[in-house]
Amino acid sequence: NSLKGHGTTRAVVAVGCMAERYGKELAAALPEADAILGFDDYQDISARLQSIVSGNAHTPHTPRDRRALLPIAPVDRAQARDESFQSAVGAGGSLFRKRLGSAPWAPLKIASGCDRRCSFCAIPYFRGSFISRRPTEILQEALWLGQNGVSELFLVSENTTSYGKDLGDLKLMEKILHEFTEIPGIERVRLSYLQPAEMRPTLLQAMVETEKVAPYFDLSFQHSSPSVLRRMRRFGDSEKFLHLITQIRALSPEAGIRSNFIVGFPGETQGDFDELANFITAAKLDAVGIFGYSDEDNTEALDLADKVADEVIRERVESLSSLADEMVSMRAAGRIGEQVRVLIEDEELQEGRAAHQGPEVDGTTTFIGTNFAVGEYIDAVIVDSMGADLVAEVAR
Repeated sequence: NSLKGHGTTRAVVAVGCMAERYGKELAAALPEADAILGFDDYQDISARLQSIVSGNAHTPHTPRDRRALLPIAPVDRAQARDESFQSAVGAGGSLFRKRLGSAPWAPLKIASGCDRRCSFCAIPYFRGSFISRRPTEILQEALWLGQNGVSELFLVSENTTSYGKDLGDLKLMEKILHEFTEIPGIERVRLSYLQPAEMRPTLLQAMVETEKVAPYFDLSFQHSSPSVLRRMRRFGDSEKFLHLITQIRALSPEAGIRSNFIVGFPGETQGDFDELANFITAAKLDAVGIFGYSDEDNTEALDLADKVADEVIRERVESLSSLADEMVSMRAAGRIGEQVRVLIEDEELQEGRAAHQGPEVDGTTTFIGTNFAVGEYIDAVIVDSMGADLVAEVAR
């Protein structure tokens, strides 16, 4: 009602993951919304919206397990996706995009869905199986973004390390990375959400050696205790993860490494928690997200025994968050004297990001007494730090 009160907004429509995941349930909880649209509505979304604006009622969908929409074998999915275009799988197809802002960076979706079966995660249920967009589609969109004010591409998906497996080439990302960097106007390419269990030497090498690719590793560790990770249906342990971090920093000492962790997962003991705390101390990550476990619909973990008490989860989140903040601050302070290239994003604050800093969720780099414009890249040296954030001066 508040959105419609000024007379400009004609309808309020919910779309996206929550709309797809809950459908009729969300419609009942939000009667003030004019419609709840699921992924299957996307192909005909213009007609759907015109109908809603005209006053017609829209029947919300009943959510379903979208993993059943595609073949089990990844190599059989590309043809199924092409035949049904983007509507049935919600993976995106040809270039239909409009920029809603003027930021010098933009996300670029390279795939949709996930084949992993992490016991805490509902994404495969409502996003479906993993399916890659074809390189020609992605590069076409990247070219369009470069022509429309974007200089940093942020390649996003639920699992970027799996890109290309359904197209018959698990190393496809390594082969096409350079093509993004050769697009006129593109100065930086960043990869997101890398699965530690799927990181391979060739991808690591390509990320470090390809010019304009940011040395930035968004690694989804989630925990470091092997017993907790197995209950999560994940792989690895503290030793393996620290070895991966060592490999990255041996090739690129200035690399930024970020991760998220779940605290209080069912069955997590004090010993498991202590191991995670020791890992975070040793890893010296650039950015850390700490989240308390909570039950999610349509996940295996919902029915696991040995749930950790809410009070204990809160205490562990508070304790680990404090430790993570301390470690991130130490890592930032260790960058004083480092040469960086900063993309200016806020003219008033004279604030931007170096290559090791991801958009929106990581630290920033600020200049004092300068007058740089949004979109400029400034060669600088780090002179101070404040928590995860850095202060820089122009390199002489």
